[in-house]
Amino acid sequence: MTTAPLQLTTDEARRIALRAQSLLGAPDRRAGVRGVLRRLGAVQLDTISVLARSHELVPYARLGPVGREAVETAYWSGGTAFEYWSHAACVLPIDQWPLFAFRRRAFRARGHRWHHLEDRERSVAAVRERLAAEGPLTASELGGAKRGGPWWDWSQTKIAVEWMLDTGEVVCTRRQGWKRVYDLAERAVPAALRHDDLDDAACVRRLVGQAGAALGVATEADLADHHRLRAREVAAVVPDSGLVRVTVAGWPDRGARNRAWADPAALASAARGRHRTTLLSPFDSLVWDRARTERLFGMTHRLEAYVPAPARRFGYFAMPVLAGGRLVARVDPAREGGVLVARHVTMEDAGGRTERAAAQVADALREAAGWVGCGEVRVERVTPQAARPALVAAVAGG
Repeated sequence: MTTAPLQLTTDEARRIALRAQSLLGAPDRRAGVRGVLRRLGAVQLDTISVLARSHELVPYARLGPVGREAVETAYWSGGTAFEYWSHAACVLPIDQWPLFAFRRRAFRARGHRWHHLEDRERSVAAVRERLAAEGPLTASELGGAKRGGPWWDWSQTKIAVEWMLDTGEVVCTRRQGWKRVYDLAERAVPAALRHDDLDDAACVRRLVGQAGAALGVATEADLADHHRLRAREVAAVVPDSGLVRVTVAGWPDRGARNRAWADPAALASAARGRHRTTLLSPFDSLVWDRARTERLFGMTHRLEAYVPAPARRFGYFAMPVLAGGRLVARVDPAREGGVLVARHVTMEDAGGRTERAAAQVADALREAAGWVGCGEVRVERVTPQAARPALVAAVAGG
């Protein structure tokens, strides 16, 4: 007999998602940044740095003003994490190394990623010998990352070491001045984890289960997006992943990609607790999937860093403001010396609660300012303009 899927309201789904993402309830400060990484399963890296880089903003959003050096130390010391291709380039818990065997095999089968090596055997051997003899090195230290042209004009050394990263012979153990530092997997990955024993289906099944735990409740498309899996791969394994079938009011439920699943642990108790009020990186896993963000929060969000300035609606690095379990605004921030500048604040429809929403945005701005060492907050443009006096007053009144 087939059991009918559990039915959730949209509010229940949103709270489940927030708790799964460690944004509802008391923060686990004892587990700290490493605990956040274990919970989320993947923290995206990106070159853009306005207030801070995205991988710093993610634990900040959950733990508050944790020291930025402490964030880097938590990720890259003690052999507890590595960088690899997940949702994008991500910091991942080291115990996930075996789960990406399917991706390493796929790279090997393909034979290349973006670039081709002129003499693969010779180039790879040279990198291997240098790392074995000298320990962890950047591409520049190995012999140069570029040939002198555009950023994608890689040297043969850079192509070789990135190929070895893709296929699992080397590991990115940390970033140094935003350059990857490479080491041999035999040194960087614990022996018990350093294997490709899991077949493709087992890898995907366990990654789908991990994504479900990190998201709380998700469609199959959401689950696929979390680690950039293929839809058909997810559909094949999700019934055996440990997740349970649910339906969510207001969510489309036709077609495999729209079928919703939930982590049974997330359903075991009601999602209650204190909501975080914070700025979110656009690359935060709560909002990195734009379709999911619209479904959960009713916000259509787009990173506009690569949009020509005159065409931007919200700003270069508009950061959603999470408060009371809702996305109440977007802030495009900048720093000018000791001043955090809100260049453009776009308020969402507050439904007559403009002053409350302004106070929430002001709280988020002041906490962020303190975290990055700014002693002052200045508000420039606000949309709608009628909300500006309330926001300026709330910032000044704090």
